[in-house]
Amino acid sequence: MYPVLFEIPFLGYPVSTFGVMMASAFLVGAWITGIRMKEEGLDPELATTLMLWVMVGGILGSKLYFSIDVSLRTGTPFSQLFLARDGITWYGGLILATVVGAIGCRVHGVPVKTFADCTAVAGAVGQSLGRIGCFLVGDDYGRPSDLPWAVAFPEGAPPTLERVHPTQLYEVAWLLPVAFFLWKRRKKSPFLFGEYIALNGLGRLMIENLRVNPKVALGLTEPQWIGIGLIVLGMSGWLFFRGRAGAAPEA
Repeated sequence: MYPVLFEIPFLGYPVSTFGVMMASAFLVGAWITGIRMKEEGLDPELATTLMLWVMVGGILGSKLYFSIDVSLRTGTPFSQLFLARDGITWYGGLILATVVGAIGCRVHGVPVKTFADCTAVAGAVGQSLGRIGCFLVGDDYGRPSDLPWAVAFPEGAPPTLERVHPTQLYEVAWLLPVAFFLWKRRKKSPFLFGEYIALNGLGRLMIENLRVNPKVALGLTEPQWIGIGLIVLGMSGWLFFRGRAGAAPEA
């Protein structure tokens, strides 16, 4: 576990491994998105610009979701949570990143649906890198386990000396094959982004059974309900665009 990678000389400012992995996710995601945009006949030079829109929306959304959620549940002041270095929720980031990314597409004259499809593989790979960052700082781990690969996080968030499921790595083990699958599907799918969010939701729905989040309704946790929502949204979008692609033109 390496929560802090190094400190900036003379400033004493800690650089977290999670921050480094997030930056790596952005760079790799922009690179993959550029490749996909070129395949779709779009200017690949716009990939970094549009991914900056996505990144800003993602960071802001993840902080807002986390801060509002925790503040409502615990009474901790919103400002304290929002201004803290730690504490983000991926689903909030996905929501606002999608909205802000769509705005960026409108500004730069790029078709929203095409750009969304171009980010599908990048999203799965980037999320995998982010989850490795979560593992390195000891965040979002699972229930106690006696399996050989169970891990203790003495400096985690929160710390635990008990060996637990490294659910962060379970997500990586799910998302990387998803990325490979999406890459193979990139020229066949009517809505690749829909496949990404549906498979993402399916993975969270399963892996969440090994985590410690409280159940909120019908024996399911909040992330599981969001996962179900992603499956429904992703497949609904997929069916919609498949119907449009398969509609025969009128004579």
